[in-house]
Amino acid sequence: MNDLLDHLIPYVTSICGPIALTSRPDAVQETLVAVFRGLRRLQEPEALYGWVRSVAVREAIRVAKQDARSNPAELTEVPAVGDPQLAADIGDVLARLSPEHRAVLVLRDIEGLDEKEAAAMLGVPEGTVKSRLSRARAGFRRMWTS
Repeated sequence: MNDLLDHLIPYVTSICGPIALTSRPDAVQETLVAVFRGLRRLQEPEALYGWVRSVAVREAIRVAKQDARSNPAELTEVPAVGDPQLAADIGDVLARLSPEHRAVLVLRDIEGLDEKEAAAMLGVPEGTVKSRLSRARAGFRRMWTS
């Protein structure tokens, strides 16, 4: 179990972090609990990382939605190019997107999945992924430049 945790924690954290934002620790914990509860049902050990990724995305979205209901994101001023706080400001803009839009951005632009893989991971039609991605990118662009 400890060896498996050592391998999974960084992987799960890299997926949950951009989606759940400040609730990352809760999302990681919920993901690991769900993984260990469902591990016996995993029929193909080679599919472990793909299965864990889908669990992580689902849990990160769920935790982020819960967090958004209790702690609405604050709007901040957009930084100038080259501002040392750029990474934090990008995080602020991401925080204003819905968890579903953050999830699509993470899966497509960070994880590098195509629409079909992202759709399977999120349990939605491929067209939904395409429209969410378009809206997420447009929303990010609009918030960044406003």
